[in-house]
Amino acid sequence: MLKINNLKVTTSDKVILNNFNLIINDGEIHAIMGQNGVGKSTLSRVIMGDANYKVINGEIIFNGDNLNVLSTDERAKKGIFLAMQYPMEIEGVSNQDFLRTAIGSINNKRIGLYDFILKCEKGADELSMNKDLIHRSLNVGFSGGEKKKNEVLQIKLLTPKFIILDELDSGLDVDSLRIVGENIKKYKDEYPNTSIMIITHHPKILEYLNPDFVHIMSNGKIVKTGDYSLAFDIEKNGYNNYLNNEYAITDEENYE
Repeated sequence: MLKINNLKVTTSDKVILNNFNLIINDGEIHAIMGQNGVGKSTLSRVIMGDANYKVINGEIIFNGDNLNVLSTDERAKKGIFLAMQYPMEIEGVSNQDFLRTAIGSINNKRIGLYDFILKCEKGADELSMNKDLIHRSLNVGFSGGEKKKNEVLQIKLLTPKFIILDELDSGLDVDSLRIVGENIKKYKDEYPNTSIMIITHHPKILEYLNPDFVHIMSNGKIVKTGDYSLAFDIEKNGYNNYLNNEYAITDEENYE
């Protein structure tokens, strides 16, 4: 379970998240939607421990541990994974070496090279990825779609307990979106207790994941929570109907 209580976050003395509350139970899928600049990506980075953001108040509890006092590496070892909107390129570090080192660090043991390559190639096949990408520098020269598929490959190999998908669907063509969506759904079916928080502007990827809850963010906090149908109402009518104070929900409603 991830529980966020009264979280206030700043960067460069600017308040980004304010009185933010959310509970994501084991096995649940939550979608976070909202206009640009409301704090969605900040939320993902703060959960992961990005040092560019300062927690002024509140706490983030994951399976009983206070994440506020843990480093990014420690959070990853607890089973939290962030699939970034713009994955980093690292020249000189092969995708293969990066993934194998990450698995060894999280599991506290080094995986055999042969078994690792088999798992990589199997995952690449399922994602319709060129297997040559496994041996190239991490994300260097990858297309946007290849970078996003590589993020999903990392999920398959690292088997996290809590997955944050920060606009994983942005920049994907129809076929790549289908492949990514189907592979995440397959992973969730294989590991049903895995929780997912997906940040998106578009409901298309949600068709593959069928979220339990959809939240609308504004001014650094959640102002509306609904079911899957809320995403399609937003696509049709926009956000304006939900940004007035009369639509604001109580903290308790976030946790139902």
